[in-house]
Amino acid sequence: MARSRSRSRRGSKPSKSRRSKKAEKAEETIEEVEVVEESRSLGLDDGMVIMTTLLILAAFFLTDYLLGIDYAKGMFFAGKFGG
Repeated sequence: MARSRSRSRRGSKPSKSRRSKKAEKAEETIEEVEVVEESRSLGLDDGMVIMTTLLILAAFFLTDYLLGIDYAKGMFFAGKFGG
């Protein structure tokens, strides 16, 4: 009985001529690239932190102001009782 041949060439090694052309092409296209670090600027995350901090401080001072005006209590506006 004769040996059967595989119809697929997936497992076969590429010929030397193909290999050398690809190697030459790869050598020709390699270029040196200089990596430059970009300067860091404020992004969305930094803006969220700043806005949250400002809102918390504004809420604290507004609450203290209202306590000082209405009830003569608070840390900063205790002497400004209007009522």
